[in-house]
Amino acid sequence: MVSARIPRSIVMNTVQTALAAAAAIALLSGCDHAQSSMPKPTIVLVHGAFADGSSWNDVISILNRDGYSAIAAPDALRSVTGDAAEVSTLLGSIEGPIVLVGHSYGGTVISAAANGHANVKALVYVSAFAPDAGETSFGLAAHDPGATLGAALAAPVPLADGSHDLYIDRSKFPAQFAADVDPARAALMAATQRPIVDAAGNEPSPTAAWRTIPSYTIYGSADLNIPPRTLAFMAARAHSRHTIVVNGASHVVMVSHPAEVAALIEEAASH
Repeated sequence: MVSARIPRSIVMNTVQTALAAAAAIALLSGCDHAQSSMPKPTIVLVHGAFADGSSWNDVISILNRDGYSAIAAPDALRSVTGDAAEVSTLLGSIEGPIVLVGHSYGGTVISAAANGHANVKALVYVSAFAPDAGETSFGLAAHDPGATLGAALAAPVPLADGSHDLYIDRSKFPAQFAADVDPARAALMAATQRPIVDAAGNEPSPTAAWRTIPSYTIYGSADLNIPPRTLAFMAARAHSRHTIVVNGASHVVMVSHPAEVAALIEEAASH
């Protein structure tokens, strides 16, 4: 029997191809290992007016379950610069990457607080203002028709410096702020709401962090505090990488739809 001799060139080419394939597989495996070993971002959540840190409870529970460390930052609702400075101080104490999340007026706060923090990798606006420099929260609320907050406010509470604390009338709170939330829970939210000083709502934003940091947006189609058209405008202007509109959701989409909000935050974190 005559055996066929395989040309040396073919053998060498086959060996080289196999080695190249093995190297590519090793490289990809190394990349996957590097990505899996990278620390997950810390999620910092900032509440807005007429809410408090507990509004993030259900979102935090999901994030914790999925291996993320999450912090509900205090927001005094006294002034944009002062509130942003407090959040900025908190950011400065966190090592590693951060995803910064804001609800309502909290969006104005994170737009300023992220300035100077290179480890803030993404911004997530949850039914939130995303002002440009020089714009105000109350001014943006009037950008399009549809907001009914003014008529739902209780009598302003005068403060010593001449400003006023603003609350939503407790009897109007559920319909205005949390129409898709269980009525008993909405009543508790009305009782524990944090007031915002009118001057804070009228204070121009000093910076617009969304101009340099990737942003994501989620809001409800039935928001009565910030008209959905305004939320869509701000998301488009900020070149939101993913915008989710939750059909029928109220202003507190993080309370009524925590799974959707947490999923978008985790998407931002994974990028």
